[in-house]
Amino acid sequence: MSTRTLAVDALRALIRDALVVHDTSPGNAQQVADALVAAEIDGQSGHGASRVPSYAAQSRSGKVDGHAQPALARVGKAALRVDARRGFAYPAINLAVAALATLAREAGIAAAAIADSHHSGVAGHPVEALAREGLIALYFGNGPQGIAPWGGNRGLFGTNPIAFAAPRASGEHLLIDMSLSKVARGKVNVAAQNSEPIPEGWAVDAQGRPTTDAHAAMAGTMLPMGDAKGAQLVLMVEILAAALSASNFGYEASSFFTGEGDAPRVGQLLIAIDPAPFSAGRFGARLEDLLAAILDQGGTRLPGARRFALRERAARDGITLPVALHDQLRALTG
Repeated sequence: MSTRTLAVDALRALIRDALVVHDTSPGNAQQVADALVAAEIDGQSGHGASRVPSYAAQSRSGKVDGHAQPALARVGKAALRVDARRGFAYPAINLAVAALATLAREAGIAAAAIADSHHSGVAGHPVEALAREGLIALYFGNGPQGIAPWGGNRGLFGTNPIAFAAPRASGEHLLIDMSLSKVARGKVNVAAQNSEPIPEGWAVDAQGRPTTDAHAAMAGTMLPMGDAKGAQLVLMVEILAAALSASNFGYEASSFFTGEGDAPRVGQLLIAIDPAPFSAGRFGARLEDLLAAILDQGGTRLPGARRFALRERAARDGITLPVALHDQLRALTG
């Protein structure tokens, strides 16, 4: 596959310009570009530049309001509600993270429900931002139908990512980030864009048959990690992300990948915890004891550790995209 390498800032500018041309405000376009490039840097291409064609189509059609300004309301002593107003998720998430960083230190623990939202990209990024503020953080999000209930034959839930981050004095914060499907659907979408097969066991087609055809998988459903137990976790996240924010359930939400249809209007939940009062100031030391015990076994590594090396490489060498995708992004700026 032919590739093209761009400097990080050049890719940000390319994505921002493509979105502005397709009726997204410059401020929102910049926040989206920042998030998509951060995904590429961390090796999460399914949440990166491959999303730009569908994002641009949705902003142009009005499926996503590219000019929406999210609204934040404090609805309890330590509770926030952010209305994304059918816009891109990233401005709403950034608003929630900034408010939670202050509120969690005031109250010890705080939560923000984000309503009427959109594809939220790498779930680990907002919790990592809160960890940089010295906070433990959890994230739950839902999306358009992609997983059937266990024993069912029709997608009801999204692939429903979850993420967790904990601060460390070293700055290399612990990060756990995963989709509750066996693999994120964005990876299947990338395979479909590149006409590549997927491994068996990731998904089934529209008739419920195992498939290695990425296009057939996109028309079918993903399989949950952990089989029946994973399906229960998917349900839990659907409730926390969508029911709690009064947003659309997966089976009510339109696709993140097409410009047609109504706004997806999905939801997210962010929780931030100040560890100091709960642990009498000993959280950092106890966390390091646990992580040292993991690393002492040899052959182990901490979740999320790979991203630091990837970030250094991207800063040094740039980001490599398939030529076809690069050319598509260029065409979108015209």
